[in-house]
Amino acid sequence: MSTKVKEKARKIWRIIKWTFLFLFIFQLFYILLLRWVDPPFTLTQLGSLFSGYGLKRDYVPMKDMSSYARLSFIAAEDQLFPDHNGFDWKSINKAMEYNKKKPNRVKGASTISQQVAKNVFLWQGRSWFRKGMEVYFTFMIELIWGKSRIMEMYLNVSEMGPGIFGIEAAAQNYFKKPAKRLTRAEAAMIASCMPNPKKYTVKPLSHYVANRYPWVMRQMVFLQNDPDIQKLLQ
Repeated sequence: MSTKVKEKARKIWRIIKWTFLFLFIFQLFYILLLRWVDPPFTLTQLGSLFSGYGLKRDYVPMKDMSSYARLSFIAAEDQLFPDHNGFDWKSINKAMEYNKKKPNRVKGASTISQQVAKNVFLWQGRSWFRKGMEVYFTFMIELIWGKSRIMEMYLNVSEMGPGIFGIEAAAQNYFKKPAKRLTRAEAAMIASCMPNPKKYTVKPLSHYVANRYPWVMRQMVFLQNDPDIQKLLQ
C-alpha cells in the first residue's frame, strides 16, 4: 500500500472517529437536557404530520395530569414499571417464544421505559438495529431521568389516537376537558387504545376499547395501593 493511500485511509478514519465522538457527545447532552426540557418534536410526531394524520399535542407537567391517567397506563401497559430496570425479562422471553411459534403474528413486550426510548429518540420499526438502539436509550433514561420523568415523558409524547399525542391532547379531543380532570373510566379508555391507537379508537368507541377498559379499571383497583405505585401517583 502506497504512502498516499495510507495517509488517505488515516484521514478517513480520523473523520469517522471524530464524527462518532461528536454524535456520542451530542446524544448524551440531549438525554441530559430532556431530563428537564420537553423534546421539540419526535420522529413519530413528524411522521404523523407529514403522512396526513396531523399533529395535536400539548405537553403538561405531571401535576396537571390526573393520577388516574398515570395509574391507568401502568395498569394497561406495564404493571411492573416501578420495579424493573427498564426491561421486563419474563415478558420478553414469553414474547420471543410466542414469535418463534407464530412468526406471522409478532407479539411485543415493551415496557413503558422502552416505549419512551423509542418514541423520543428513535423511529417506529422492528429492525434489530433499532431494537439495539432502543436498549441503549432505555438504559440511559433509567439511569439519568428516573421513573417519574419517564412516566411524565411517556404521557406527553405517546400517540393516543390518529395524530393525537399526549394525555392532555387526548383528554381535550375525547372528553373536552384537561387531563387533570380525567375520571377513572375516561383514563382507562384512553390507556386501552395503546396497542394500536389508530385502529382502536376512543371516539368513536371501538369494540376493542369497549371490551378492554373495564379490565384496565379492575387492574387499577388492584394496583392503586401498591407503595411503589403510590409514589408515582403523588
